[in-house]
Amino acid sequence: MGILANARLVTADGLTPGWLRIEGERIAATGTGPAPEGGEPVRDLAGAVLAPGLVDVHVHGGAGAAFTETAPERALSVVEFNRAHGVTSLLGGLVAATPEDTLRQVAALAELCESGDLAGIYLEGPYIARGKCGAHDPALLREPDTVEFERILKAGRGHVRMITLAPELPGALDLVHAVTESGVVAAVGHTEASYDETRAAFDAGATVATHLYNQMRPLHHRDPGPIAAALNDERVTVELINDGVHVHPGAARVAFDAAGADRVALVTDAMAATGLGDGEYTLGTLRVRVLGGEARLVDSGAIASSTIVLPEAVRRAVRDLGATPADALRAATATPAAALGLAAGVLAPGAWADLVIMNDDLTVESVLYRGQAVAAQN
Repeated sequence: MGILANARLVTADGLTPGWLRIEGERIAATGTGPAPEGGEPVRDLAGAVLAPGLVDVHVHGGAGAAFTETAPERALSVVEFNRAHGVTSLLGGLVAATPEDTLRQVAALAELCESGDLAGIYLEGPYIARGKCGAHDPALLREPDTVEFERILKAGRGHVRMITLAPELPGALDLVHAVTESGVVAAVGHTEASYDETRAAFDAGATVATHLYNQMRPLHHRDPGPIAAALNDERVTVELINDGVHVHPGAARVAFDAAGADRVALVTDAMAATGLGDGEYTLGTLRVRVLGGEARLVDSGAIASSTIVLPEAVRRAVRDLGATPADALRAATATPAAALGLAAGVLAPGAWADLVIMNDDLTVESVLYRGQAVAAQN
């Protein structure tokens, strides 16, 4: 591929004028200022933003397909849809299901992890609070079970990366210990936990708050609950669905200002309807109606996932939350990657050459995956 020159690279210091060299599938070198001369091919980016490929650690589907489907071509269509939008690393997100279906879905996604198409598997539930189940079928929820979790781990063949649970449930802290000891990230979410119960989960090893604010005990000045516990704890990365629907920009800005780009992970929680028009779809076993891009359960009217792709959340962080472009991009690259231990999200020698080139308003202009151009969509 050669050198990408005259770019603004996303670094810890902001957007830094510089260049990047690609050799094969990886980044070979980066530097500031003008690109070195050497006779190799040079692509002049004319001052465009050069960022790592975006990282979405909480996504359930897109382009009409969902990760709960076990046909590999269906899951691949979600991956390819996201890749075209600059999201080059993502976890395959599952929702609450029967024990048998969960094992079948995890085993199917493990194959895509082994091929390198997915960065891992994420389970949202089934060990979550019925009163905060959101778009999960309450009939499929159950108490934390370390034996079942071991079966899930075995089915995942080392590719389960994160699981969300409610820390107030019986056996939850035992499961947090089992999860973290296995090398999987424990996340707190869909919960009615108190501040102290949430802190106990973090002390036990949980390190992520699942889509902060949504489907968790609300913040109150005398009963701060999981929101304050997560924002106050430097060990915790907080997910934020920044689509303008799940969280009001005012509340989203509070989270971003409190935790900063190093602890906020922008996520989409996107469902199969993402990239399609209004209509009726399914999320797990539940019917969802999308109207004006807003997804809600047909039966209860509860918000059901989102229909955005990650670059939109990045642009909203700049426009609505006052984040700098570099901070907004870090919250969609290095921060979620670090929280999940993924080899992604940074512009550094030896890293995969997964890159996204954006214009001034952070619209995706082109995408590279493993050093090769991908037909981009914006």
